[in-house]
Amino acid sequence: MSEPRKKRLLLVEDEESLRSALRLNFELEGYDVTTATRGSEAMERIRGARFDGIVLDVMLPDVDGFTICETMRLEGDRTPVLFLTARNTPQDRIRGLKSGDDHLGKPFELEELLLRVQKLVARAGEGSPTVGPAKRTFGTNSVDFDSFEVVGQRGLRKQLTQREIMLLKLLMDRANEVVSREEILEKVWGYDVFPTTRTIDNFIVAFRKYFEVEPREPQHFMSVRGVGYKFVP
Repeated sequence: MSEPRKKRLLLVEDEESLRSALRLNFELEGYDVTTATRGSEAMERIRGARFDGIVLDVMLPDVDGFTICETMRLEGDRTPVLFLTARNTPQDRIRGLKSGDDHLGKPFELEELLLRVQKLVARAGEGSPTVGPAKRTFGTNSVDFDSFEVVGQRGLRKQLTQREIMLLKLLMDRANEVVSREEILEKVWGYDVFPTTRTIDNFIVAFRKYFEVEPREPQHFMSVRGVGYKFVP
């Protein structure tokens, strides 16, 4: 009989001594460990391979851990994430638990971390929970985030692109909040692509054509001058 596959962990930590110590201890626990030291490197790893769990430092040199996790979720990646962070305010803990699955403040006890990671990868085996329903409605419109199909005004049925779905999901997940152009560009277009804000404007114009009763007088997709955009259900 073949041996069972080792559970695969991605460890994202920029502090070399801590990263080395954690990698050693995870490997002693039987995990197959891949490491990354920067946020952009972590996203390359996440997009290029499947992991059973991710241990993610929040404070990284280029892209913070919260943004990495939120971008993963927008792209449909449900891999369980445990945040490691010295930022331990209630707001940080709430943000971490909203986008990820667990949150452990620094400094921490190694035994506690190992137990939390054990539970994290077990959750992956059970099928990690989806973030938000796959199908949503607003007004007379509906969106299927699995098939990328929308049903809009005047009986319109349309298959959206992945980028359109990512932007739509970001705005709908943050309903009634203003999402800045900078955050949209970072999460939807990525860290190494530099479109102009006019690109986002064009997507919003398209959403209004699909979903608004009167595109020139939008009720759902609002522009907030000088800041960004807001979705109103």
